[in-house]
Amino acid sequence: MSAEVDKLLHRLVQGLRPQVGERVDALLRRLRDELPGLWEHEDLAVLALQEVTGHLTTFLDLLDGQVSMDEVAPPELAMEVSRECARRGLPLSGLLRAYRIGHMILLRQMQADASRLTDDPELVGDIVARMTDAGFAYVDIGSELVVTAYQEERERRLRRRLAMTDAAGRRIGTTLDITRTAGELVEVGTDDFADLVVVDLLDSAVSETPEPHHRGTDDALLRRVALGTPGAVPDCPAGGPGHRYPEGSMQERALRSGQPVLRTGVEPRGSAPWEPEAGDSVLLLPLQARGAVLGLVQLFRGPSAAPFDHEDLSLGQEIAARAAVSIDNARRYTHERLTALTLQRSLLPQRPVRSAVVETAARYLPSGGRAGLGGDWYDVIPLSGARVALVVGDVAGRGLEAAAAMGRLRMAVRAFADIDLMPDELLTHLDDVVIRLSREEGRDEGGLSATCLYAVYDASTRTCSLASAGHVLPALATAPRPDASSGSVATSVDFLDVPMGPPLGRGGLPFETAQFDVPEGSLLAFYTDGLIEGGASGDTGSRAVLREHLATTPKSLDAVCDGLLDALLPDQPADDTTLLVARTRALDARHIAALDVPSDPAAVSRARRFAADRLEEWGLDDLSFATELIVSELVTNAVRYGRSPIQLRMILQSALTCEVSDASSTAPHLRRARTFDEGGRGLLLVAQMADRWGTRHCRDGKVIWAELPLPRADDGSGEGTRAVPGVDLTITVPSTLDDAFPSA
Repeated sequence: MSAEVDKLLHRLVQGLRPQVGERVDALLRRLRDELPGLWEHEDLAVLALQEVTGHLTTFLDLLDGQVSMDEVAPPELAMEVSRECARRGLPLSGLLRAYRIGHMILLRQMQADASRLTDDPELVGDIVARMTDAGFAYVDIGSELVVTAYQEERERRLRRRLAMTDAAGRRIGTTLDITRTAGELVEVGTDDFADLVVVDLLDSAVSETPEPHHRGTDDALLRRVALGTPGAVPDCPAGGPGHRYPEGSMQERALRSGQPVLRTGVEPRGSAPWEPEAGDSVLLLPLQARGAVLGLVQLFRGPSAAPFDHEDLSLGQEIAARAAVSIDNARRYTHERLTALTLQRSLLPQRPVRSAVVETAARYLPSGGRAGLGGDWYDVIPLSGARVALVVGDVAGRGLEAAAAMGRLRMAVRAFADIDLMPDELLTHLDDVVIRLSREEGRDEGGLSATCLYAVYDASTRTCSLASAGHVLPALATAPRPDASSGSVATSVDFLDVPMGPPLGRGGLPFETAQFDVPEGSLLAFYTDGLIEGGASGDTGSRAVLREHLATTPKSLDAVCDGLLDALLPDQPADDTTLLVARTRALDARHIAALDVPSDPAAVSRARRFAADRLEEWGLDDLSFATELIVSELVTNAVRYGRSPIQLRMILQSALTCEVSDASSTAPHLRRARTFDEGGRGLLLVAQMADRWGTRHCRDGKVIWAELPLPRADDGSGEGTRAVPGVDLTITVPSTLDDAFPSA
């Protein structure tokens, strides 16, 4: 019986061999109906045709005895089809089901063929049984090898994907710079993935002005921020002109729809190096993050490389998504940092403060870290009586919160300075402000902390009074020695050793005012701790460098500031830094007139004559009426309500200042006098006649002062000058009053 089965199987196989093509077509038609998903890819359908042909030929050889079961193996093309299915993400279950269905269809066809060759049902049953056994064994062998090839390809692709996504996570977004992040995307994309990568970002994403941008990208202007090829340093032409994608192009459609595009064999569109060539495979991936379209990344492979497939598309989308988040982070950081720095600079003095008593220059430098800004501030506040307040402070913390607190404290300092508080009293009030702000913001005790140094320089006495609330003390450079060869001056430099109070926000602890002489032309350098703690040499080394630079200073204070910052700070300082440099001037004795006034009402007329005489000497007769009225009212108040000693002092600088001091601490108040009141109109007259007036308290009493603007001389220059011909003094506005106050 076995011989008859073998003989009949041989006849069956020989009859089927010429019909292999027809049988394969019929089999594929049935498989296409059963499993349509496998035939969506045309190139895969071509491979499947060749594979099924190989399977049928091999199975016929097995039935005919040309190969044994131990020697049989599916065609190599079956392994390639399995790998291709793995690359395209097709499920393995579909492939195995195709094997089982194809096996059953083939067995049914061969059973029908065997029935036509013989009428013996037992022989047909034996033939069918042998074919079934051989078929199942062949399918088992083939399925095992196909599954192995599929899994190996999936694992290889997975390892490659993990390696690239890991590289993208490590190498993209290392900085918060948009252009650098785009360059890192190019580097990752050209590392064994694409032959050319081009990154285009919307102009709104790279501009310094924050603008909302949404999914609507019609007629969008783009900037080419990075492009590169394997092994080359990415080119970053961010400063180039903007461009727009041609309407209807695949780039324009991808950007507008937000959907990726995979194309192979595209037509060339231009001669530029980033334009695709004929036969290129192109992958277009929109860059999207947090619901916003940022731009488009284009990846190209030349004809000599394997075209992009769906696995590459999935991998590219993952890398592009990571890059988009990093670019968006950099964009947000850039805009927020710019906003924060703009806010902080708006809270600092907007233009150099011109003062007759000091020449100043200042610098604020934000930190190089992500916070960018901090709570450093400085201020130069003109005061009455040829005096000026120099302020430097530092709020603990970083970011907008510290900048906002700094702005509030700076305004508080200016308010307290306007009422002429002593430095220690001002810091005491400022300490209360910090404590109150901390409580209002719900912070823990000591949650808001700041340091502040408040100094007042008096050009008439050439003295400086200062108090420190935990702030580093200034350096004082004195005794200039001109160096004719270099044009600079050599000075001796000392770091002031005066009492330092606690930082602001502690409460209940006293502050102390120290006073010291400041020779004319001396240099005072105020700074925050970022200047001396930010360098590699530490506090001691930084002080030595500071001393060295101040010992030989150029005439320009701007050059002093720039030289100190260059010498002491690294390129990316860890803390923000403020530097304020002031060169002192002295008020000429010819511009000060003082008169001791006895506590006698008859002395008022003498004070008026004294004021009139001084104005005549200074050539300011036009101010006689207003000045005599102000002097009369101020001296009368001091005689009637104050205590001896009483002194009248007149100061000629950029304005004429009249001061009356006495030993009483009681200050007058401006009020509205009623019809039948005998008093109350004197200060009202002073307020109307003077440009400004006020009261300042001192240790031994108070000073009531009033300022009158100098008359303008008409010299035809159009500048508007204020002339005092009696003492050969010309004060030009808005000059720095070098004629009135000789420079060092």
